[in-house]
This record gives sequence, structure tokens and C-alpha cells, in this order.
Amino acid sequence: MAGQPVILVTGASSGIGEATARLFGSRGYRVVLAARRLDRLEALQKEIEAQGGQALPVETDVSSAASIQAMVDKTLATYGQIDILFNNAGFGRTKWLEEMDPEKDIASQVQVNLTGVIQATRAVLPHMIARKSGHIINMGSQAAFVATPTYTVYAATKFGVRGFSDALRREVGVWGIKVSVIYPGGVATEFGQHTQAKRKTGITTPKALRLTPQQVAEAVLAAARRPVRARIMPSITRVAIWFATSFPGINDWLQEKYFTRPERGL
Repeated sequence: MAGQPVILVTGASSGIGEATARLFGSRGYRVVLAARRLDRLEALQKEIEAQGGQALPVETDVSSAASIQAMVDKTLATYGQIDILFNNAGFGRTKWLEEMDPEKDIASQVQVNLTGVIQATRAVLPHMIARKSGHIINMGSQAAFVATPTYTVYAATKFGVRGFSDALRREVGVWGIKVSVIYPGGVATEFGQHTQAKRKTGITTPKALRLTPQQVAEAVLAAARRPVRARIMPSITRVAIWFATSFPGINDWLQEKYFTRPERGL
């Protein structure tokens, strides 16, 4: 059992993180479950262990550098290694910028979605560099390519994760460390319950394009097995990203006409 790889999953108490932890646990990985809701982590631990896997719940607040370091220290003390760090913890607030609370909606999003990713990565790097091995997998979003109204801060954090990941890849590749980013579109998780979105238009991700946490988890597993720089999913949305980045003026006009003006009542 000691030779089994170890994956550290942040945001493991629900959604993509929970599905990823469950999947990796079923595939022989030792899984570190990191999140704030310890009761959920312990329930997931029991489920993974009932299936013959190994899991370690660690109550963690990724907005705290000290909590992140404690998470890494406990993982190394228990398992002696970290093969994969899956930076998954995050949330969104989809409001007009002028309506956002400076702390709860703006500072917290940046702290969790971007700074937490950077701090967790920094905490595991000395170990990975010493071993000349490791894999950082970051949870991105298609908001890292196409920034839409009411996603100002969320998009800023995901653009940041994209830039951070690209630069990091070029820093740590010399040590044999891989860096991947998963860029999903809409996913059926608790994310929507926390955005506090109030849509007059009712615009949302079409059901045909909406992903399940399991689908994203499988993409993470595929990236772990065969490292890739980026995975945009579903693949068809590459067309929308290409259009938005190739024709920014038309994209601006369309979003203003069919979303911003109706939502603002103009």
C-alpha cells in the first residue's frame, strides 16, 4: 500500500472535488480530502475506505496560508509523499460589480480562487522539487477565456489561474513536475447555489452542454495518467471560445444586447 500514489484534493467536500476524490480512491490512489466541512470529509472517507481505498480528511481553509501549510504537513506526515495536487476549491459571486460586497464577494473570491491556488502550490513545491516529480492540476473555467457580465471577479481569478499555471509550467518543468489545467463550462454542482445570481433573462448553460462532476473528475484522472497542458470541456465549446477571442467586438455587442441591457432593464 505504501507505494500507492497520493493525490491531495482541495474543495473535496462537494461537487467536482468530491467526485474526483471518490474516483481516484477507487483507482488505488491514497486521497487527501481537504475542505472546511470536516463532517462531509469524514463521510467521504468512510465511503472510500468501504470500497477498499485510503483517505485522509484534513479540515482546511484555503484562504489561510497557515491552514494550507498545515494541510501539506499533515499529508507528508501521514503518507510521506504528494504525487498530485488538485487545486479545486473555489466559488463564484455573479453580481454586478457595484453590488458586490468588498470582502465577502470580492476579496474572498480572489483569496480562495486564486491566492489559495498559488499558496497551496507553493507549499507542495519544495517536496516535489526534492523528489524531481509531481503534478499540479488546477481547476480553471471557460471564464478564463471568455469573461461575461456579472463574472467580473470570478473571471479575473480564473484568468489569473490560467496565467499562473502557464508561468508555473515553465518554471518547474525542469524538475520533472507537470502542470495541467481543466477548463470546464457549466457544471451541475453547488456552485450555482452560491453565486447569488438573479437572472431576468433566464440565460444559463444549455442542458446539452452542462457537465456532471463525474465527467470533470474523469478528465482530471485522464490528465493525471497522461499529463496535458489544458483540457477544455466539452470540446465543442472551443468554437465559442475561438469566436469570442477572434471577434471581440461582435462578442461585446452580442453580450450587451442579449444579456446586459435586458438584465439591467435598459
